[in-house]
Amino acid sequence: MKTTNQLRPFGMKDKLGYLFGDFGNDFTFILSTMILSKFYTDVMGVSAGVVGTIMMLARFVDAVTDVGMGRICDRSKPTAAGKFKPWLMRMCVPVAVASFLMYAPGLAGEWVSQWSAGVRIAYLAISYLLWGSFCYTGINIPYGSMASAISADPGDRQSLSTFRTMGGMLAGMVIGIGLPLIAYEKTPLADGTVKETLIGSKVALAAAIFSVLAVVCYILCYKLTVERVRVENSGEQQGASVGAMLKSAFSNRALISIIAASVVMLLAQLTMQNMAAYIYPDYYNNATAQSASTMLMMVGMIGAAVIAKPLAAKFGKAEVSVVSNLFAGVVMVVIWIIKPANVWVYCGLQMVSWLSLGVFSMVSWALITDVIDYSELRNGVREDGSVYALYSFARKLGQALAAGLSGWMLEGIGYNSQAAADGLKQTEAVLDGIFNISTLLPALGFVLLALVLWFWYPLHKKQVDANVAALKEKRGE
Repeated sequence: MKTTNQLRPFGMKDKLGYLFGDFGNDFTFILSTMILSKFYTDVMGVSAGVVGTIMMLARFVDAVTDVGMGRICDRSKPTAAGKFKPWLMRMCVPVAVASFLMYAPGLAGEWVSQWSAGVRIAYLAISYLLWGSFCYTGINIPYGSMASAISADPGDRQSLSTFRTMGGMLAGMVIGIGLPLIAYEKTPLADGTVKETLIGSKVALAAAIFSVLAVVCYILCYKLTVERVRVENSGEQQGASVGAMLKSAFSNRALISIIAASVVMLLAQLTMQNMAAYIYPDYYNNATAQSASTMLMMVGMIGAAVIAKPLAAKFGKAEVSVVSNLFAGVVMVVIWIIKPANVWVYCGLQMVSWLSLGVFSMVSWALITDVIDYSELRNGVREDGSVYALYSFARKLGQALAAGLSGWMLEGIGYNSQAAADGLKQTEAVLDGIFNISTLLPALGFVLLALVLWFWYPLHKKQVDANVAALKEKRGE
């Protein structure tokens, strides 16, 4: 390994560039977590259980494509731009087009209603695999691996983690505020009330806009960042098989525990996001409040961004993550107990939960760079792409579990997708079930995440500081 000293020093351009990278990622990723299930239940008439199952099964494909992309990155020769950056330009258009195709049937209007159930399910499966397992993998693995190549300094990496999270939050704010305002219409019912109804053509239009914005963000990421840490491929690295890499990974406590933590974290966080598409328009009958809740979430995340770095520097990334997740879990239990009738009380309490979760989100990407350093010291080989690929696979597994579990639980409480497509209200029992899923499942996830990070994950502050010192000595710095 060598650090190129002739390049400009790490600075704000790198931070902003890395922010734009996750901005681009989440224009398609957050859109899928926020509306894809709702689109296929309410517009396409596919049952929630089938949607969740397809998302879950797609992760078995990712087990191959994510690891494969990581190996491609590790074995590729660095170009003048670096080893990882060129993939941003190669894949930005394909991932944007693939994302739009998932929602394109919304433009077909009444024609879609003539499709058989099998055709609708097949279209969902093929388009979702194309986007998530191939195109998104092809750009997200190199992008995530870039963090350890942009700088070797732990403080710089923490800054990249914070800015990456803020990029995702900005995308979430744009989508979370804009989509409910654009995609829903008020439908009058026979009893004189109105219901918020999702309109397929408007979802497709929003997806097209977000796809274009994603491409712009990826280009900005490419232009603003610099890869300073260059890894020369050794014969050992070139010859290592996938089997040997996986065997090493499964005996790597730090990697396995952070993978488990990521699955649990996304199970909790994305359940909150997935269920927002049901609790606001269905339980509270107020899709506008969903936009407001996203704004409040952003306020919480900004607060977390201010305090996360100094707290992590003083107490350790894993340590502050444990405390913040325990607090987030307690807040969600409180919401479940008091069951606020006023939607704005619900939004305010959820903002407190997002503030707590945000502290962990700000440091989460720096945790994986700590794992990459630990793996290098343990194995003697630098494999940024392969380690990040396994981590990315875990995140997508958590995404799928959240979508799958949400879909299966909606199916279990009797959510009627046909009634939703026809603009009818759900029963009171179903509405109560929606509230319980939206609060109790995330609460359980946050508490479990805290336990994993405290009792299983080994890289607490003292060990991380020792690893950084050992790597500096190894590189002669």
